[in-house]
Amino acid sequence: MFREYRWQMAALVVTALIFFAVLLTGTGDDGRTEPPQPSPTATAQNTPQPTPTEVVVAQPTVAATPQVVTPQPQPEAEIAPRADDVPTYREALVGEVGRLNPLFASLNPVDADITELIFEGLTTVDQFGDIAPLLAEEWAVSSDGYNYVFSLRRDVLWQDGQPFSVDDVLYTFSLLQSPDFPVVDELREFWKTVEMERIDDHTIRFRLAQPLAIFPAVLRVGILPEHALRGTQADQIAAHPFNLSPIGTGPYQLEALRAVDGIIRAVDLRVAPNHRARPDGADGYAVERVTFRLYDTFDDVLDALRDGEVDGYAGRQRDERRPLQSLQSVEIHQTLSNDIGFLIFNWANDELFFLRDDRFRIALSYGLNRAPLIDRALYDQAVRADSPIPRLSWAYSYGESLGASWRYLPDRASDEMAAARERYIEPEDSPISEFAFDLLTPDDPALVALAGEIAAQWEVLDVIVRVVAEDEADYIERLQAGDFGAALVELSKAGNADPDVYAFWHEGQHPDGKNYGGVDSLTISEALESARRDPVGTHRRIHYDNFQREFINRAVAIPLYAPLFTYAVAPHIVDVQIGFIGAPPDRFVTIQDWRIETP
Repeated sequence: MFREYRWQMAALVVTALIFFAVLLTGTGDDGRTEPPQPSPTATAQNTPQPTPTEVVVAQPTVAATPQVVTPQPQPEAEIAPRADDVPTYREALVGEVGRLNPLFASLNPVDADITELIFEGLTTVDQFGDIAPLLAEEWAVSSDGYNYVFSLRRDVLWQDGQPFSVDDVLYTFSLLQSPDFPVVDELREFWKTVEMERIDDHTIRFRLAQPLAIFPAVLRVGILPEHALRGTQADQIAAHPFNLSPIGTGPYQLEALRAVDGIIRAVDLRVAPNHRARPDGADGYAVERVTFRLYDTFDDVLDALRDGEVDGYAGRQRDERRPLQSLQSVEIHQTLSNDIGFLIFNWANDELFFLRDDRFRIALSYGLNRAPLIDRALYDQAVRADSPIPRLSWAYSYGESLGASWRYLPDRASDEMAAARERYIEPEDSPISEFAFDLLTPDDPALVALAGEIAAQWEVLDVIVRVVAEDEADYIERLQAGDFGAALVELSKAGNADPDVYAFWHEGQHPDGKNYGGVDSLTISEALESARRDPVGTHRRIHYDNFQREFINRAVAIPLYAPLFTYAVAPHIVDVQIGFIGAPPDRFVTIQDWRIETP
């Protein structure tokens, strides 16, 4: 019954976490938190079997390409404020505009932020992290999990006035299915395995190669207008004028591109009238214009915030948080990001065979006091993480309710490590004379300090840890090659709101995936497989509980920290609510409620 207050409760949780992170300095890891309730998920049912009228193949239909007029960037000596009284929110971005096309948004954070307001997917994520319908009205999943039937909304118009239909959905995903689509990533590879079937103008069936409960979350990708791109093939879309003249169904539409010396320095969006005509768009949107001003560096952004040139900026890096907090001209909104920093072990290195031993890893976990580590190295940049699933996810569980928690027990750690020496070092034929391994870390001052403190705590246990800091390229190369004993790794779900972490911990994701440590636990893999297949939310919750319990009790890896997402906004921009952040563009989920106060 408290659902309408969940974002406020989430904000209180995050604030409390930061406060208690300070209080916990020097204490152990026996804190407990109650898990949030599971997200409502589409219930498995027998899907109605309407007669198909058309089966869609991968290639877009070839037809005459309509003329598309691309607005030319307006040249200006400098980007000045708009000379009108339209309520405008001005946000700073670092970088350049590439393509305002949701199929390319993953390549450029600037494009991702702007297209978030122009385009919509069949589904979206709300401020609680729940997947909800957007361009879809509803969906049903077959009892075997292979078939999803989506009913589309009938009250949606494109920003040029044309009606939205199933043709737009078919066209968008057929581009991703094409072998000629220029972006090779996991999304394209996935869509190559999906069959699409048109049932009628507002109903589509997707048939999956295997059951996948996260499929509704995959459908967040923005839908393109088939009528505006008719005849455009997958290998032509990257160079199409549409990419600087986008037409979407979202709450804002392109008003102008403004350039200095031929480089786009500002993008103006206005509230889209056709979106306002929809029932879900009739109220709110007091921010009638959003202007994105583009800067070369973060230092330029700080100057712009100080001088009042812009009203807001979303921090992308941990080290941006403190400079933003020091500004008097903004208020800081914060929540937990969807990323987690881990200490992973190399299970696949035969020379470090002892790292595969649960008892050895558990002894290391008993000897690691994480709370003061995180507070000293990442003070006010992150909070302690306890689970391999993000804390704001509906699937998160930890402590007494789970039956598993991290504990700092130095005496027990010493006893367990003594037993490990008897097993592995004292035998005459032992190939090792000491417990020693490298701890790989990015050459980031905060993470190097964190790695150093971990090494110091384990030195007490007579475990020799050599901290190896590498630049980004060498770090990634060593991580992917398995050239480490342990490593600090920040695992990102890249905008996926679903709690699925199959890619990081399933045994099949090594050596060619993101299971960098080569974890090969059958129990872990089976739990993740079951959670992926089962579309029923309550069932998935059980599978994820089993996964988290096994992960913690065996110290598969050690969660260390969850970075804070920082959004700096001027005080006159009010009613800004930041809840679940799967990716930075999710900060706009509640923009409909924002207001601008005038002095």
